[in-house]
Amino acid sequence: MNRMITVTTPTIEGRTIKRTLGLVRGSAIRARHLGKDIQAFLRAIVGGELHEYTKLLAETREQSLDRMVDDAVTLGADAIVSARFATSVIMGGAAEMLAYGTAVELEPE
Repeated sequence: MNRMITVTTPTIEGRTIKRTLGLVRGSAIRARHLGKDIQAFLRAIVGGELHEYTKLLAETREQSLDRMVDDAVTLGADAIVSARFATSVIMGGAAEMLAYGTAVELEPE
């Protein structure tokens, strides 16, 4: 499968934006897991990276990115420019990861 060109910059080096299609977004909400919370708590006592949360955030980030790309595909986009991530707490123990950007159509190479 060909991945959608997704960049954090407003332009894509070597490519010309033909048309702006609009805002695209994708979000995912995840809750912590009690078993992982206990592991993370114990790890926090001795110090070090909380691998359980690092993995949870990485999975959530990828899911929100995939959903943003799906949104861009429905608009017929070739790329997404100015991509960003934002997070917000929904409730204690649950957070949303939002990916957003601008879907564009590129001039043919």
